Amino acid sequence: MTETKQLLIQEQGESQHGGDDGNGKICWKPPRRYVVAFLSFLGFMSTYTLRVNLSIAIISMEEEFEMYKIKKGLILSAFFYGYIFTQIPGGWIARRYGGKKVFGFSVLIASILCIITPLIAFDYKWVIVIRILQGLAEGSTYPSMHTVWSKWAPAPERSRLATISFSGSYIGIVVTLLMSGFITEIYGWKFIFYIFGIISFVWSLIWLWNVGEDPDKDIWIGNDEREYINSYLSGPDRLEESHASPPWLKMLTSRPVWAINIAHFAENWGFYTLFTLLPTYMKDILNSSPKNTGLISSIPYLLLAIIIQLAGQLADQLLKFKSTTFVRKFFTCTAFAVQTFFMLVAGQLQKSEENKITAIMCLILAISLGGFSWAGFSINHLDISLSWASILMGISNTFGTIPGMISPILADQMTSPNGAPSDWTAVFTFSAAVYFAGAIFYGLLASGEEQSWGRRQLSVQDSDDSNDESD
Repeated sequence: MTETKQLLIQEQGESQHGGDDGNGKICWKPPRRYVVAFLSFLGFMSTYTLRVNLSIAIISMEEEFEMYKIKKGLILSAFFYGYIFTQIPGGWIARRYGGKKVFGFSVLIASILCIITPLIAFDYKWVIVIRILQGLAEGSTYPSMHTVWSKWAPAPERSRLATISFSGSYIGIVVTLLMSGFITEIYGWKFIFYIFGIISFVWSLIWLWNVGEDPDKDIWIGNDEREYINSYLSGPDRLEESHASPPWLKMLTSRPVWAINIAHFAENWGFYTLFTLLPTYMKDILNSSPKNTGLISSIPYLLLAIIIQLAGQLADQLLKFKSTTFVRKFFTCTAFAVQTFFMLVAGQLQKSEENKITAIMCLILAISLGGFSWAGFSINHLDISLSWASILMGISNTFGTIPGMISPILADQMTSPNGAPSDWTAVFTFSAAVYFAGAIFYGLLASGEEQSWGRRQLSVQDSDDSNDESD
């Protein structure tokens, strides 16, 4: 396709805001790809309300069921033991059967499990089973969404579309933290599960009915926008066969793949450490009330959701002047460096009584500014291989899930029962070291170039991998 035609198609696609209403008048409508982005934003928001609601409800459940106090840690961690096992299989299934279907049915199943949770809550063992099953269902959400964007996101808008989608996760945290207390006070803890479960169930039906698997299968998209999107996602080197075998060895020995894996691990280490322990820290160090703890704990996730979307917009603008490799490294490494700084500063400030509020502000910045890294490593899978992006996300999110299983436990071991300031300094310093290591490895290994194993099935003639690992 000539450059002139490519620019013409892009202009047509970007101006796809209208349609004939049947009376010769042009009526405004948003580009279809942004409707998909908004619906997926709501989908990720739903998944996190289903994931986080137990953390709030269990406070009231402990008053009704004695064993919940004893088994609290096991109950809360059960989700991740299911979540980690469906990352890679979820990516493979989405690649074969469609990301739209896998994403929608994953939320549908998780919502049903949420709704029935109060019915079996009399026995904590059944709640553990439910949480493991919910983790298994939700484990395929991020990988399947990468399949969706491999078919829906044109390269010039890939960062903003994906970050709009992913930012819903953190809005889900905010909504759950703010609403659950009111729901419990008015209706009781069981309605936390009923309300969020029903909302997520309805969303899944809307998604499955409203969104096409790709622009060619979507009945609502305009012809100009369809041609615009497809102009970036078609070509002689694309691997279109859904039944083709993934190049496992090539993927698992690829430096750019390992750069993404390490970055995903590093970002989630700090995130899960603070997500789990920030309320405890505020109680131990600041003697904060439960009401204030919930309010303050929601602030970084609201900022995170805003920053992720801002980062996506900035990344796409920067791509007009810089290479994809530079943009991905810039956003990831800069975010990690800033997070390292604020973690170290927080660790030192919280030692003195007069600086504890400033320390909390540093921790909030450490969490929220991590949103810039999501315009880097979290989209990088799509850069190096559109064909295998869902599986690559499954691999990296497997690494990203490990911190959720071990970082809170390690942090809990590092802190004494009374939460001495020196203990928290060690926790923050360790997290800073993980961020710093993530920045170094990603800066050295990452690439924004499509890899040869990501474009086509390898043959004997493909033994020369000179294009791989390129910058």
